[in-house]
Amino acid sequence: MANNIAPREVDYNQWYLDVISAAELADYAPVRGCMVIRPVGYAIWEGMQRELDRRFKELGHVNAYFPLFIPESFMTKEAEHVEGFAPECAVVTHGGGEKLEEPLMVRPTSETIIGHMYAQWVHSWRDLPILINQWANVVRWERRTRLFLRTMEFLWQEGHTAHESSEEAVEETLRMLEVYRSFAEDFLAIPVLSGPKTESEKFAGAVTTYCIEGLMQDGRALQMGTSHFLGQNFSKAFEIRFEGRDQVLQHAWTTSWGVSTRLIGALIMSHSDDDGLVLPPKVSPYVAAIVPIFRKEEEKNRVHEFINKAMTGLLGPEEVEASEKRFGNNQIQQLFYNQATSQQIVVDKRDTMRPGDKHWFWTQRGVPLRIEVGPRDVDAGHVVVKSRLDGSKEIVPLEKLTKEWLDAKLENMQKALFEQALARRDSSIAVANSYQELKDHFEQGRRGFLRCRFNPSKEAEAQIKADTKATVRLIVTDTATPGTCIYSGEPSTTEVIFAIAY
Repeated sequence: MANNIAPREVDYNQWYLDVISAAELADYAPVRGCMVIRPVGYAIWEGMQRELDRRFKELGHVNAYFPLFIPESFMTKEAEHVEGFAPECAVVTHGGGEKLEEPLMVRPTSETIIGHMYAQWVHSWRDLPILINQWANVVRWERRTRLFLRTMEFLWQEGHTAHESSEEAVEETLRMLEVYRSFAEDFLAIPVLSGPKTESEKFAGAVTTYCIEGLMQDGRALQMGTSHFLGQNFSKAFEIRFEGRDQVLQHAWTTSWGVSTRLIGALIMSHSDDDGLVLPPKVSPYVAAIVPIFRKEEEKNRVHEFINKAMTGLLGPEEVEASEKRFGNNQIQQLFYNQATSQQIVVDKRDTMRPGDKHWFWTQRGVPLRIEVGPRDVDAGHVVVKSRLDGSKEIVPLEKLTKEWLDAKLENMQKALFEQALARRDSSIAVANSYQELKDHFEQGRRGFLRCRFNPSKEAEAQIKADTKATVRLIVTDTATPGTCIYSGEPSTTEVIFAIAY
C-alpha cells in the first residue's frame, strides 16, 4: 500500500486528491477553484478527445470555434436559460481601462452565441441540418470545487445542431446519448445508466435532457454526460428561421450535448486503488512501461539491445525505426509510438532512480503493463510482465512478444476493468417500495442507486433532497403496469433512480 495515498476506507475524499497528486494529473491554480492540468492528465484528455472526435465525425459532425465572451443581452433572451445560469456566470464589465457599453459573460455554455450565428446561416431547409461541435473551455463560478469534478474553469466539448423537424432533432439527441453511453462503457470501461432527467433536473432552456450516470466506488453517482433536446426554445429566442419545403417560414429545431474533463474524475473514482491510478488501456497515454535492470555498463548494453528486439516484436520494425528517428536513443525516457492506435510504450532509462522506485513511479500513474528486463531475463530470452490491474506476474518468451500478444493482453485488461466495475455497480442497486424505505436506505449511510416508483415534481424532489440528500438521477422507464408513487401514494407508471451525487 502506498504511503503517500490515504486508504479509500479511511478518507475517500483525501484518497481521490492523493491519487491525482501521486499520478501528477493536476494541481490547484493560484486562482481559487481553477486547476492546472499537468501533462499526464492532459494526455488522458487528449485520448478522450481523439476517440470522441472520431465518433462525432463518423456521424457527420464538423468542428468549429465560437467566442469565449457572450453579450449579456444574449443570455437574457431565453428565460429559463438565464435563470439557470445567472448564479454561475462570470461577468466582464471593464476592458482596456474603460467600462464596457454592455457587460460580457464569460462562456458558461454556448447555446446563445451559437443560436445567434445559426440565425445568420440558416435561410432554407436546404441549409439544414447543421452539425457542429466545438472543443473549448467554459467558466462557471462554483462555490465548492474539486479537481476535475467541479472547477470554475474546465475543458469540454459541446455539440450544437439545428434540424428541419422535431423528429430529426430528437433522433440526434438520442443518437448522441448513445455515443456517450458506448464511449463510457467501451473506451473508459465505466458502466452507466442512461435516460431522461426530471423537469427540475433538466438543462436550463431544454425541453428534455438525457444523461449518462456512473456509480463511483464510494457509492455516489456522477453525471458523466448530457444530451439536450432544445425544441424551438433557442431558435425562437434568436430567430433561427428557414423556408420549409412547403415554402412556409418556420423555426428550426435544435439540440446540444457535451462531456467534460469531469470524465477524468470518473476514471479515477471508477478504477483506481490504494496504490494510485488505474487506467483502462484504451485511454492510458502509455500502455506499457519497460524498466531496464542492470548494474554494469556491459549489462546495460545487453539489456537495451534485448529491449529493442522486444519492441520490434511488439510494434514491428517500421514503428521502431520511426520512433527512434522521432525520439532518439539519448532520451531519459525513450518512447515507442504506435501510429495506428496513438498509444505509446515508454522505456525508462533514468539513471537517477532505482528500479524499485521506477516500478512504483509507473504503478501510481496507472500504466496497464510494467515490463522488467534484467541480465538474467536476457540470458533466458524472456521478459517479466506485471499487470497493474491485479498485480499478477507473467514470464513471456521473446518470441511470444508480438502485436497480437500485446493487443490480446490489453483487450483482456479492458474487459476485466469493465466487468469489475459492472459487478460493483449492479450489486449497489437497491429497490424501495415506500418513502420510509428510501429514507432508511440513505439515513443508514447506504449509497448506490435506488430504484422506485415516483411521480416527479419540483416540490417532492426538493423535500426528498432535504430529507436524504438524494436526487433523481434519471427516469428509468414508463411502465405499462401501474404502481404507487413512494412519496405521494398516488398511482405511478414512472420508475426513477435516486442517488447521492457529486
